[in-house]
Amino acid sequence: MQKIVLVAGARPNFVKIAPLWHALSGYDNIDVKIVHTGQHFDEAMSRFFFDDLKLPVPHYNLNINGGSHAEQTGKIMEHFDKVLDHEMPHDVIVTGDVNSTVACALVAVKRGIRTSHVEAGLRSFDRSMPEEINRIVTDSVSDLLFVSEPSGLTNLKHEGIDGEKIHFIGNVMIDSLISINSRIDHSRILENIGVQEHKFGLVTLHRPSNVDSTSRLKELISWLQETANNIPVVFPVHPRTGKRLEKMFAENTAIQNNHSNLKMISPLRYIDFQKLLKSAQFVITDSGGVQEETTWRGVPCITLRNNTERPVTLESGTNYLAGNDLKLAGSIINDCIAGRAKQGRIPELWDGKAASRIAEIIVR
Repeated sequence: MQKIVLVAGARPNFVKIAPLWHALSGYDNIDVKIVHTGQHFDEAMSRFFFDDLKLPVPHYNLNINGGSHAEQTGKIMEHFDKVLDHEMPHDVIVTGDVNSTVACALVAVKRGIRTSHVEAGLRSFDRSMPEEINRIVTDSVSDLLFVSEPSGLTNLKHEGIDGEKIHFIGNVMIDSLISINSRIDHSRILENIGVQEHKFGLVTLHRPSNVDSTSRLKELISWLQETANNIPVVFPVHPRTGKRLEKMFAENTAIQNNHSNLKMISPLRYIDFQKLLKSAQFVITDSGGVQEETTWRGVPCITLRNNTERPVTLESGTNYLAGNDLKLAGSIINDCIAGRAKQGRIPELWDGKAASRIAEIIVR
């Protein structure tokens, strides 16, 4: 019996491990366990995702959340080490680029357990991003590297990674999108919020570069209110962003959100969020995963970052990189409303079969 541990910590991890869980569970000789580190502890960003993706209750929940990057990473390593003592798996699989990813990869590799990194090779080339450090370290120590887009192959080659470790298998996040696609239309989120299909914009913001600075966050809220003068804007507020907004509103009551067309709502479960994303006329984001989801769905995406670790969404998809330039972002939105958004195409191997390819390699 081959024992495999899947690690999840944050929302994007849940979406990526779901197809892996289903693919690996189909083998009679595989015993697969899920470890939830607890990095995202908001119910809507954790438990509901497991429900929507038809995942079992995690076999282990480390309940590690909050604290600095160092505190969080260290605690996850300490607790995950005890899980490995108990399970003694043959394989550990980590996904993405959060603290849970690098922490669990380091522990597994040091114990001589074969470690796989799903979504390997992505690079923003911006080392001020904690996620970039996590990606580089995880790729450098892992035994198997599963790549979602061509840039990952190029980056790993340039970093001198042994080619035998690298496998171009496609995008497991797309596997999850396809698996829930038939259930999306049952969501009543549009009616609940009060927006019409293809007649609103969707926003997600959580990166430190956008939400940690009060002046930047104030500028963004003011700009979103201006945008909402022309079209309703739905803003599911990430818990991290919510804390910054609460503090900002408390300190300056003059910048409260009183705009009826800027609909700031609580975090959503996966299926409801995908219904919104599918139905939006455009999406404004700083999330890597949302750049991929919009490209697969053909929805225009305006990314408020100076770089992206997913260049295929710019080259082949529907993504625009606006940086910090809100005037440029506004111009792109006007083009979208006028029906002049660029037409993208689905990247290679984003076909819903990535997890099956990974499972075949892991078992082989």
